Amino acid sequence: MMEIVIHGMPGPQGSKRFVGMKNGRGMMIESSKKVRPWRDAVKTAALEAMGGQAGQGIKGALVVEMIFTLPKPASAPKTRRTVPDRKPDLSKLVRSTEDALTEIGAWEDDARIVRCLSSKVYPNQGKDALPVPGAVVRILAES
Repeated sequence: MMEIVIHGMPGPQGSKRFVGMKNGRGMMIESSKKVRPWRDAVKTAALEAMGGQAGQGIKGALVVEMIFTLPKPASAPKTRRTVPDRKPDLSKLVRSTEDALTEIGAWEDDARIVRCLSSKVYPNQGKDALPVPGAVVRILAES
């Protein structure tokens, strides 16, 4: 099992935006400015969890758990537990995180994931909630 703790603002994988043609091919760029910093944070934390050995990730079928801690809005009640049922989309957070983990070599390919449990939480509101924005990612070989 590998556990990765990532600190930073989770960035959802957004849509691509067409910016023109180059050498007969369309050029697309990421529309969300939060994706690159998030992916960099994921890669840094994953590399640390892998002992600095990029590409030495878990092989075979995988089970992944991702718990994203998002900042609690100022408008949310202070004295009772609330749930993050607003943007960003959970599936887009998972996608940007999976892509970063694929790039760093935490696994062979995200197609190897056979089960994924993901959730959004606010700081300190749950077993795996961080005190600040970020994520906890656990990767296990499917047995």
